[in-house]
Amino acid sequence: MDIQVGDIITMKKPHPCGSRDWEVLRVGADFRLKCLGCEHQVMLARRMVEKNVRQIRHKDLPST
Repeated sequence: MDIQVGDIITMKKPHPCGSRDWEVLRVGADFRLKCLGCEHQVMLARRMVEKNVRQIRHKDLPST
């Protein structure tokens, strides 16, 4: 899966605040994600994130 820092991912299950959208802050063996509803940050294992992702919206690349 091609997930980069800055991408917005939609997860299968909602966060307790009701939002399903997360911003990717860190990529590696673990992911740091920020909820776009309440701005809570969590660290999740790569396997868990890749299993529960529904949609990836890549950040817009700056035009040169």
